[in-house]
Amino acid sequence: MGVTEKLWDALTTVIKMSDNMMSLNGSVKAQQAKVEGLTERVIRLEATLELLLRTGGSARKLPR
Repeated sequence: MGVTEKLWDALTTVIKMSDNMMSLNGSVKAQQAKVEGLTERVIRLEATLELLLRTGGSARKLPR
């Protein structure tokens, strides 16, 4: 195996790794957005629960 082949193999390996990192980066961003959305929902649920506990749970429902 010549030096040129070794360099070419190293270059293709780096390019493949770069592609994998770009794909992984996209996946991480999508997961981060999902986590942030869930965090917002939990905060809203906590606020609602706290309000219900403070009022004694006597929240009125709207008539149908």
